[in-house]
Amino acid sequence: MPRLAVFAIVVCVLSVAAAVVAFVEGSFLGIIWVLLAGLTSNMAWFYLRKAKAEKAARTS
Repeated sequence: MPRLAVFAIVVCVLSVAAAVVAFVEGSFLGIIWVLLAGLTSNMAWFYLRKAKAEKAARTS
């Protein structure tokens, strides 16, 4: 698994946890954390697909 994808997944999980904490405390700052989680999940998906395509290109 590419290192950038792992980092993106870690940031995604941490931002989801921060969003939950923010919403539990009654802060609407959690919306920012949710947006960050969406961005990082898309980044992780992109890097995983990119690595898969590069691996397929090398083997064929």
